[in-house]
Amino acid sequence: MTIVVLFSAPASFLMARFIANRSQQMFKAQARNLGKLNDYVEEIISGQKVVKAFNYEDRSFKEFKKINNTLHSSGLKSQFYGSVSGPTTRLINNITYSTIGVIGSTLVILGKITVGNISSFLIYSNLFAKPFNDITGIFTQIQSAIASAQRIFYIIDMPSERPDAKDAINIKHSQGKINFNNVTFSYNPQRPLITDFNLNVRSGTRIAIVGKTGAGKTTLVNLLMRFYDIDNGSISIDGIDIRNITRDSLRSSFGMVLQDTWLFSGTIRDNISYGNPNATDKEIIAASKSAEAHNFIKSLPNGYNTFISDAGGNLSQGQKQLLTIARVMLVDPPMLILDEATSNIDTRTEIHIQKAFLKMVEGRTSFVIAHRLSTIREADLILVMDNGNIVESGTHNQLLKNGGYYERLYNSQFTPA
Repeated sequence: MTIVVLFSAPASFLMARFIANRSQQMFKAQARNLGKLNDYVEEIISGQKVVKAFNYEDRSFKEFKKINNTLHSSGLKSQFYGSVSGPTTRLINNITYSTIGVIGSTLVILGKITVGNISSFLIYSNLFAKPFNDITGIFTQIQSAIASAQRIFYIIDMPSERPDAKDAINIKHSQGKINFNNVTFSYNPQRPLITDFNLNVRSGTRIAIVGKTGAGKTTLVNLLMRFYDIDNGSISIDGIDIRNITRDSLRSSFGMVLQDTWLFSGTIRDNISYGNPNATDKEIIAASKSAEAHNFIKSLPNGYNTFISDAGGNLSQGQKQLLTIARVMLVDPPMLILDEATSNIDTRTEIHIQKAFLKMVEGRTSFVIAHRLSTIREADLILVMDNGNIVESGTHNQLLKNGGYYERLYNSQFTPA
């Protein structure tokens, strides 16, 4: 009888393992399909205006139904196979229980043991099998948790941002002298983007960067802010390699206005003072006036206390961009990066903003990325980039006289076809 009980344990284990190996793939598929469904729902809801504009409602519903049916199928299979483990283990235990009963009854008839011995042995065999039954009873939940955990750990195990060096320096008052020395960088090692890039920027220089889409303009400022680390070469500020500067102090030395605006749920005052929480109302209003945002803010129901919800969903794109400009003007950083900062603003307001920018960039090193070449005529130096390298450089008038890439780009915008 003891041998029968001992053999029941590996039999239960082997059966559970057999089922687990086959059901685990189904639980992984269930988690993967659930992620696809959530991603699709979020995508369609966030882009609902585009969905309606292109009459995509019926097709989006069909696509949702297709993904949902796939999730239903994988979920049904995973739950079924996962739930088989418990009954299978109990079946083995019941067979063991019956076998012990038959053997024990035979031994009682033969006078080898008493009925009490059988009763005690059956009780102990049930206690022995109880942990196996309990584990297999929650086997479905365990399998589901493992599949979900694997997706979570996939994110956790992704390479993290390289930490600052232990002896990294905090810079507080940068002079704005920037040097790119033989910089090489690529998102994909098989496709180089920037190779042997060199640039010396004097303090207070206004640098404009132009070029076709994908030329490496935004990548250049991302490397400067250390959103990515370069592959080879060096970038230095005031003679200090940026890898030897703490990221916090490096990034706080730049004011950045992007084409894609970002606002959080809160009041307009909170959004403008995001980089300077201790700013006074007077300073916030002054920054808003410089950014040409004060008038539209005062026209709102609660002025600067107007609550912005859903990432500024109750404001126009141009108004949101004015707020991001006011945010940078309030911080008043020593260096500036303007990445298509006025792309969503009307021409009249843009003229006022350009005047405000001229005041703000005075005495500061600034990088301006623009596709509208009319906004960069006054730059001290214009860099024309193509395939990650500078193909031309000079002032607006110099580049027009050269009759090269910039001249063709300029004429394509201002010369009638």
